Amino acid sequence: MSARDRVAVALATVFGAGYAPVAPGTAGSAVTALALWLVPLSRPGLVLVLAAVVILGTWAAHHAERVIGGKDPGAIVVDEVAGMILSVIAFPLTPAVIAVGFLLFRVFDVVKPPPAQQSQRIKGGVGVMVDDLIAGAYALGVLAVSRALLGMP
Repeated sequence: MSARDRVAVALATVFGAGYAPVAPGTAGSAVTALALWLVPLSRPGLVLVLAAVVILGTWAAHHAERVIGGKDPGAIVVDEVAGMILSVIAFPLTPAVIAVGFLLFRVFDVVKPPPAQQSQRIKGGVGVMVDDLIAGAYALGVLAVSRALLGMP
């Protein structure tokens, strides 16, 4: 394996979180939720982090698919990082917001409502990333509506 392949796999698996023996996607989302809680970022900083994760993650996922084998293998969890960040990007990163964002993102990532399910036909790194970004957008929308209508969280 080349150095480029090793870097791609490390990024795509979020430095090994994707090798969790059970629910690697949930593990990748949980690592992200924890980082969002522990690492103070401004809104512009969070937007830059999301952009970097999407760009580098798309590249890494594309290469890691080839190295690991298969279409969107479970070990690739950088897409969960992007979706999890997107799910809470518009709100203060309180424990309640992060927890609700995490739960909503995981539900939408598993259920894959349209067009997330259809987007899985896209090949390569873009195909890996886009369904999780859609799930993150759905979670963001539900979180926004719940906050506006119910004053949550």
